[in-house]
Amino acid sequence: MSLKEKLLEDLKVSMKNKDLIRKNTITMIRAAIKQVEVDERAEIDDERILEIISKQLKEKKNAIEEFKRGNRQDLVEQTEEEIKILLEYLPKQLTEEEIKEIVVETLNEIGAKSIKDIGLVMKSVMPKVKGRADGSTVNKIVRQLLQ
Repeated sequence: MSLKEKLLEDLKVSMKNKDLIRKNTITMIRAAIKQVEVDERAEIDDERILEIISKQLKEKKNAIEEFKRGNRQDLVEQTEEEIKILLEYLPKQLTEEEIKEIVVETLNEIGAKSIKDIGLVMKSVMPKVKGRADGSTVNKIVRQLLQ
């Protein structure tokens, strides 16, 4: 079953169960997928769908910070629920320790020694962790190791 089909099935189930947050989150994902398909005039594959979901996950994490600053605990809780739902569709996320191992391995492969090499390191690491780690987390770890 493709990811698109799974989303449709989960949408139907959430509507039957009257799970409003899940329904809205899945609808948001499907709308983003449809927008990309219309823009590119092509069907997109599961890998591209994972990129879209990862992007939405990042946006939700940023939104939580804004809601916390605005003292909107209700929106923080709702967004955290949406994040849990988004994570169900992504591959298992890497821990910081696992990311660190991949970064160390990459540093040894390309021989990066200083902070000036950060672009090269990020370019090499990101395809290895695609969909399983947030770019800002990877960047933070790379910076720690290059200093």
